[in-house]
Amino acid sequence: MNWDQIEGNWKQFKGKIKEQWGKLTDDHLDTIAGKRDQLAGKIQESYGISKEEAEKQIEEWERKHKD
Repeated sequence: MNWDQIEGNWKQFKGKIKEQWGKLTDDHLDTIAGKRDQLAGKIQESYGISKEEAEKQIEEWERKHKD
């Protein structure tokens, strides 16, 4: 699955995103609206991690949900 598919089906993925990153609120997810770079920024901000770590977590999440 590529990020365009995730972005196109964002409402369906919001629950899975919240399972992985519980500190993200519905307002955060509405603002992100499927934009990968914005998701990385919110994860970085909410969890106090580096941009590189946030990107790594997103890549791992993508691999887990690629089907």
